[in-house]
Amino acid sequence: MGMSRMPLSFFNTLTKQKDVFQLPSPARKVRMYNCGPTVYGMQHIGNLSMFVFTDILRRALEWNGFSVKHVINITDVGHLSSDTDVGEDKMTLGLKREKLKLTLENMRLLADRYADIFIADLEKLNINTSQIQFPRASDHVPAQIAMIKTLEEKGYAYKMSDGVYFDTERFPRYGQLGGIDLEGLKEGARVAPVSGKRNPTDFALWKLNPKLGWESPWGKGFPGWHIECSAMIRVTLGERIDIHTGGIEHIPIHHNNEIAQSECATGKRPLSRFWLHREHIQMQGDKIAKSKGNAVYLSEIIERGFHPLSLRYLFLGAHYRTPANFSWEALTASQNALGNLLSIVDKAVAASGNVLGTAPSSWMKKFRAHINDDLDTPGALATLWDMTKDTSLSPPDLLAGVIEMDKVLGLDLHEPDEAAQRLMGKDIAVAELPQEVRELIERREEARNRKNWQGADALRAQIQEKGFTVEDSGTGVRVIQK
Repeated sequence: MGMSRMPLSFFNTLTKQKDVFQLPSPARKVRMYNCGPTVYGMQHIGNLSMFVFTDILRRALEWNGFSVKHVINITDVGHLSSDTDVGEDKMTLGLKREKLKLTLENMRLLADRYADIFIADLEKLNINTSQIQFPRASDHVPAQIAMIKTLEEKGYAYKMSDGVYFDTERFPRYGQLGGIDLEGLKEGARVAPVSGKRNPTDFALWKLNPKLGWESPWGKGFPGWHIECSAMIRVTLGERIDIHTGGIEHIPIHHNNEIAQSECATGKRPLSRFWLHREHIQMQGDKIAKSKGNAVYLSEIIERGFHPLSLRYLFLGAHYRTPANFSWEALTASQNALGNLLSIVDKAVAASGNVLGTAPSSWMKKFRAHINDDLDTPGALATLWDMTKDTSLSPPDLLAGVIEMDKVLGLDLHEPDEAAQRLMGKDIAVAELPQEVRELIERREEARNRKNWQGADALRAQIQEKGFTVEDSGTGVRVIQK
């Protein structure tokens, strides 16, 4: 649609206000980095919600005429079980869980397995992974070592018995992101103490480990979690970027650490012009997390008969800066709503002969007002529903409006897959049915002709188990795919 006169604004954690998003001249492409998963296990739906958010963000940018270079990192080493500098490496915990020998080779195999599952889950949620780079932390260890050496040479790093640390006192702006209470941190209220650190907020750049890791000027070991992102940003996107995203839990430590080490190493600021953070997905008022034992996975949702896009619809129903609630009842309602929406679009396709008209400007203006106001997806979704109820619209214009809005929402409303078609109870010709279902229908018709109603009902139940409903009418059998 080209650039809109209606500005695109995001709430910027750095400035604590909504800022109009523009690219500095002569830039032509948005450089966007999303903090990705630590692949020591499967990602639960709370983790996945982050990437539905960043997909909407990407789509909104493109819909407003920007192009996007999109990076999601894969952490496969260095992320400790605490966001501070204590605890075990999460990948090490994953190897122990799966009873694998502690080697870099096994760590890579574990990471490959769960990175593949993660990317497959993104694709099921209608996220185009072919347009995203997924750099791996373990592939960028030399870049991380080089950045740490630069920090050391500039006097920002110092060595202790267990590794190399960043001296936050040398960076006066430390804690600016999110307005962190440094006095509270100094009192030990937020950061776990590590003996020998100059300041409680100092963080590890390199952790020594004589048994596992990579050789470095400071000894064998592995990079700190925070330096990984800074190095991968620099390699894939450059020394300064436009948008950096993450969960709200990243603000106090991880993202402030990224800013400090990146800006000190490069001498350029800001690391990112915009910082966007997603709230948590909750279940019964509590954050979804493996540690809390309430994790739900996309595979479980699919096994229960839900379409993955029903989960995407559920996520769209809450603003990304609002702690959304997940429940099986809410997911059922989302699936029903998605099915109803698909039915409306299907009728518009039939009525228009699948010929597109012109997207109605009044509705598109309302939709854009919501999307461009810090990604107000609940408002955008409500506008879509209101448009479908506008009886003054012709089917071709309605269809054009739906397709245009869906460029941002990403619900595949115009060309749903076979599983999504079942959500709207679509009629299917008997000839198009699987052979085993056709045979059951034929046997049921024979039973009905013999007035064997009990046998016909039993066969109807078998047909329903295979995902189809049979209805009898004066013109013959009607088969609906559920």
